[in-house]
Amino acid sequence: MPFEMESMAAAIGVSVPVLRFLLCFVVTIPVSFIHRFVPSSFGKHLYAAISGAFLSYLSFGFSSNLHFLVPMLLGYLSMVLFRPYCGILTFLFGFGYLIGCHVYYMSGDAWKEGGIDATGALMVLTLKVISCAMNYNDGLLKEEELREVQKKNRLIKLPSFIEYVGYCLCCGSHFAGPVYEMKDYLEWTERKGIWAPSEKGPSPSPFGATIRALFQAAVCMALYLYLIPQYNIPGLNGPAYKGWGFWKRLGYQYMSGFTARWKYYFIWSISEAAIIVSGLGLSGWTEASPPRPQWDRAKNVDVLGVEFAKSAVQLPLVWNIQVSTWLRHYVYDRLVQKGKKPGFFQLLATQTTSAVWHGLYPGYIIFFVQSALMIAGSRVLYRWQQTIPPNMALVKKLLVFINVAYTILVLNYSAVGFMVLSLQETIALYGSVYYIGTIVPILLILLGNIIKPAKPARSKARKEQ
Repeated sequence: MPFEMESMAAAIGVSVPVLRFLLCFVVTIPVSFIHRFVPSSFGKHLYAAISGAFLSYLSFGFSSNLHFLVPMLLGYLSMVLFRPYCGILTFLFGFGYLIGCHVYYMSGDAWKEGGIDATGALMVLTLKVISCAMNYNDGLLKEEELREVQKKNRLIKLPSFIEYVGYCLCCGSHFAGPVYEMKDYLEWTERKGIWAPSEKGPSPSPFGATIRALFQAAVCMALYLYLIPQYNIPGLNGPAYKGWGFWKRLGYQYMSGFTARWKYYFIWSISEAAIIVSGLGLSGWTEASPPRPQWDRAKNVDVLGVEFAKSAVQLPLVWNIQVSTWLRHYVYDRLVQKGKKPGFFQLLATQTTSAVWHGLYPGYIIFFVQSALMIAGSRVLYRWQQTIPPNMALVKKLLVFINVAYTILVLNYSAVGFMVLSLQETIALYGSVYYIGTIVPILLILLGNIIKPAKPARSKARKEQ
């Protein structure tokens, strides 16, 4: 068996630990499907917990479950003993333990060299534990003090420990997400809410949406395997790259970032398929007649939305969607004081939290600071675009094109830091293209403070921005 694993791993160009993880990750699909047939709510919670723990053991070893147990216990104990403060306590404990694991294992170096450990799954688990505690904390507050999202997700009653563990480890969904809410998990398990039998007919079939997600996963993996031999991290540091001129270096940076994204598209498509086939992926019904089911709860990426984004502001809505949603609800929105508008501070704090969540590598931190600059610069372009009168349609289209080109440029330039991780390599590669992806956003932000167009009437499109 070890020999067979080595042969399979060599055939697709990955290490044996990564192959073992990928096999267990794909197995989450049938494991999630079986969940549909487990009798009773208690049985479903037990199955979710045991299957998730067993898949973790097969993927990462026994120690992984011990690591997962630490933030889970800290979160649950804070809800039991310190409910008025359980949200902030779990946030601090959860991120504190995650940062400790990041520092101890230095997972980024292992991932670059083809290794893998449980830190990635711990990242997802940390977000689930924190959201559960914050929603339980919100259950103490008056409704008028809460946002609509808080009203929807708050927990009045403490979940039982088996419900909590089932939610955290559910059928291996902690491997790569998506992040979902405890209240949704409970309603799905107990067949309440949108999962309750209704006049809309029997439970909708998930198979069409599952096949679509699997087809997307296959296409993404095929494209990644085709591109990665040509555009990779060693190529960014190779002698050929150093001998190229500005435009060829910039083009290689673009293709390296473009190639790396297809790996994430593959992973998220598999996790989407697993959640959909379990039934948890159901997010509602269309207004059509007859109503049709929507399966967006597990959607973590809109591939075309990322690659053809008209504005950097759109990227958090289409890339790592569920984590972006988590960051908005549990960091960004909660930093906004009542009666005040969010600003650059909230954006920077959110991006910094995201950077720390990924790990303490300088490349991550630089990437997310760059992201904050990129989004702020894109907002300037959008504001200018909105003030162009209808009789200057050509100028407006030109600004749209500039915003698209700006987003492509700065995104793929910034992604270099996310890929190489080290400070020295990141600065060197940014410098090899004259820091263009840093200078342009800063110039736009400064110009935005000088050239302040009159505010147009708020349109629907403006509200979305």
